[in-house]
Amino acid sequence: MIKITESASQKILALKNEEGKPSEAFLRVEVKKGGCSGLSYKMDFDTELKEGDKAFEAHGQRIVVDTQSILYLIGMELDYSGGLNGKGFVFNNPNATKNCGCGSSFNV
Repeated sequence: MIKITESASQKILALKNEEGKPSEAFLRVEVKKGGCSGLSYKMDFDTELKEGDKAFEAHGQRIVVDTQSILYLIGMELDYSGGLNGKGFVFNNPNATKNCGCGSSFNV
C-alpha cells in the first residue's frame, strides 16, 4: 500500500489544473535505474492503466504504480513539503536503505 498525505493530494490536484490535465488523470510513480544512489523516482500524469498496475487513492487523488516499481514502494508515503527548507514531493520510503541529499534517489 502507498499512502498519500493531504498536502500531497492538494499539490497533485493543483499541478493537474495548472497543466490542464483531465479530471480522470492520475499520478504515475515509477522507480528507474539512475540517480546518485542507484534508483530514482519518476512521476508523470497519465490516463491509461497498464496490465498489472496497482492503484492507490486518498483525499480524492489517485496514484498508480507498475508491477516492478511496487516492489520498491510498498509502505511508502508520498508527502509534499512547501516549507522554508525547500519545496517538493517527499518520498517517505521504508524500503530505502540509503537516500541521496536531494531526496530523489535511493537504494535498497
